[in-house]
Amino acid sequence: MFYDTLPRHQAFAPLADPANYTPLPADWVVGTSDIVGSTKAISEGRYKTVNMIGAAVISAQINGAEGRAFPYVFGGDGAAFAHPPEHADAARAALAAVQVWAREEFDMGLRVGLYPVSDIRAGGREVAVARYQVTDGVDYAMFAGGGVAWAEAQMKAGQDTVPAAPPGTKPNLEGLSCRWSHMKARQGTILSVLIQPAPGAPPKAVAGVIEEVLEVLRHLDRGGHPIPPEGPALTWPKNAADMEARVPQADGAAPSKGKVTFELLMAFLFLKTNLKLGGFDPGHYRKVVGLNADFRKFDDGLKMTIDCDAATVARLRAVLEAAEGVVQFGLHEQDEAMMTCIVPSIMEDTHVHFIDGAAGGYTQAALGLKGG
Repeated sequence: MFYDTLPRHQAFAPLADPANYTPLPADWVVGTSDIVGSTKAISEGRYKTVNMIGAAVISAQINGAEGRAFPYVFGGDGAAFAHPPEHADAARAALAAVQVWAREEFDMGLRVGLYPVSDIRAGGREVAVARYQVTDGVDYAMFAGGGVAWAEAQMKAGQDTVPAAPPGTKPNLEGLSCRWSHMKARQGTILSVLIQPAPGAPPKAVAGVIEEVLEVLRHLDRGGHPIPPEGPALTWPKNAADMEARVPQADGAAPSKGKVTFELLMAFLFLKTNLKLGGFDPGHYRKVVGLNADFRKFDDGLKMTIDCDAATVARLRAVLEAAEGVVQFGLHEQDEAMMTCIVPSIMEDTHVHFIDGAAGGYTQAALGLKGG
C-alpha cells in the first residue's frame, strides 16, 4: 500500500524541505475536524476536553483501521488524516460518531469533513506526506502542500461536511486516555508555536525560515521537549477518571468511574514504585512515553510545544518578525503542557502521545497569527 512504502525519516529538521514529501494518490480522501467554540472552552477551563475530543477523532480512525497504518496529525482543537478510497465510508462513519459523542457527552460542537485529494488539487493545493520515525514503535505523519488547510477551510465554510449520525451513536475510542498530569515548564515557559506559509510565499523561502527557527532552538535540551528524559512527572491526574468514564470502548459502552479509578490507582502505584510485573517495566514505559510524544510536527507549516527560556522566546520572535511576507506565525506562552494519549497496550511501545499547551496551546497561538 502507498503509505507503507514511504521511507521513515530519522531526523526532524530535513522535513522542512518539501522535497522530502510524497503526494498522496489522487483517489485518497482527507478527513478534517475542528471544535466549534474552542476559544470559549479555553476561557471556561475546558481545554483538556478540547484536546480529548481532538484526539478522539484520531482514536476512532485508528480503531477503524484495525492495524493498518495511515497518516494523521493532531492539532489541539482538531485533527486531520488520510485514507485510501476503500476506507472512505468507514472513515466517514467514525467521524460522524465522534461528532455525536462530543455533542452528547460534552455539549461541544465538532465540525467534520471528508474530501477527495482530486478535489483538493482542483482547488490549487497539494497534499503531500512524509513519515517521521520517533522510536522503533512509532512514527508520525507530516503534511505539506497546503491541502489540509484547504480542506479545513472548506469544512468551516460548510462544504462537503460529513452527514450527521443518529443520536446515541457511539464511536470506538478504545485506548484513548488522559492519565498524566500537566507538565510544568522547567525552563520558564511552555511555548506554543504555530508557523504557516504566507499567501503566495515560495516553498523554499518558507523552508528557509523554518530551518532558521529550528537553529534558534538547537541549544535547548532535546530541542525543547517538554517531557524530561526519564518521562513525565508522577502526580495524581485531576479529573482523569471523570473524563475516561465517558470514553466508549469497542462494545459502545464506557467503563464505570470506579473501574477507571481502580486502573488509575494501580498504574500510579506501579509507576511510582517502579515495580515490575510480568513483562511490564514502569521505568521503560515512562521513558517511551516521552520519546513517542509529538511535541513538534509539520502540518502545512510547523507546530511545536516547547519548554524554553525567555531569551529563546525573544530570539524566536525576532526571527519570525523579520520573515514578514514569508510566514505567518502565532506564539502563546503558558506555564504547563498537557498530554492526551492513545495506548492500545502498555506491553508494547506503540502508544502515541499528543502534546499541547495547557492554557490554550495551539488554539490560542492560531488566534494571534500575524506576519502575512
